[in-house]
Amino acid sequence: MSAVRSAVALAVCGVAFAVTVTTSAQQAPGPNVADQQGPQTPGAQGQRGGGGGGGRGGRGGPAGPVGPARQTAPVDLTGNWVSVVTEDWQWRMMTPKKGDYASVPLTPAGRTEADKWTEANDGQCQAYGVGGIMRMPGRLRISWQDDNTLKIETDAGEQTRLLRFAPVGPPGAAPVSAQQGAPTLQGTSVAEWQRSGGGFDAFLERGAGPGGAPRRWGSLKVVTTNHTAGWLRRNGVPYSQNAVITEYYTRISNPEGGDWFVVTTVVEDPQYLGQPFLTSSNFKKESDGSKWHPVSCKS
Repeated sequence: MSAVRSAVALAVCGVAFAVTVTTSAQQAPGPNVADQQGPQTPGAQGQRGGGGGGGRGGRGGPAGPVGPARQTAPVDLTGNWVSVVTEDWQWRMMTPKKGDYASVPLTPAGRTEADKWTEANDGQCQAYGVGGIMRMPGRLRISWQDDNTLKIETDAGEQTRLLRFAPVGPPGAAPVSAQQGAPTLQGTSVAEWQRSGGGFDAFLERGAGPGGAPRRWGSLKVVTTNHTAGWLRRNGVPYSQNAVITEYYTRISNPEGGDWFVVTTVVEDPQYLGQPFLTSSNFKKESDGSKWHPVSCKS
């Protein structure tokens, strides 16, 4: 089956760059999107829908050092983060009106499902599932639950995500299962670090560090399945329980702009989406958790 190549555009304070995501109808995409330090001052401008324009793909790399995911992490995503909403404001900061599906490539079945939503459903937990939670305005707490499990807590909807890395084992050891137990709102997330090959990347100005040693940079890829059905937006725009949700976490640091990460999310759902639905969401690091304000969703 032929692959579909979609360009994901990201912008950092007006400096735009692009990465290419390759998807197929049966397989989750797998670009190498990575950056720990760069010349850009982070801002926030996302890409929704199928994307547009040309782009440059990230570069693959070796498997990296052997050991638990926490000790071998090429980037540090832990800490307190706040979402910075500078795009799709009308769909993220408030509940859109019923029938507002703009930029979401819904199938006829998806539109039929979305039309079942009423204002009485506003605030329900379906909007805080794995397919929509990273688009919610609010704060995150990211920490290591154990050496191979990264935990993301959200104050919006009071949700907890567990991103599980494959434990280190002998050659041929079974990988982490993508189907563990009954489906849940946040599903089963399998994580892996994606790393540089150690060479200089002229596009993102990364490469050799002091003394010629390669800089430690990379990104996080997460694939989630085994989840219940949910909403891409608070007005009931759906994704089904069979959707495959792939995320790429890109860490950006700048002395003037601070610490940021961008999560690019690809939702593939042949039942409700006519093509992969791509978004990018931006988060800035905060010094502490003093602004944490949990608000529960309606079950």
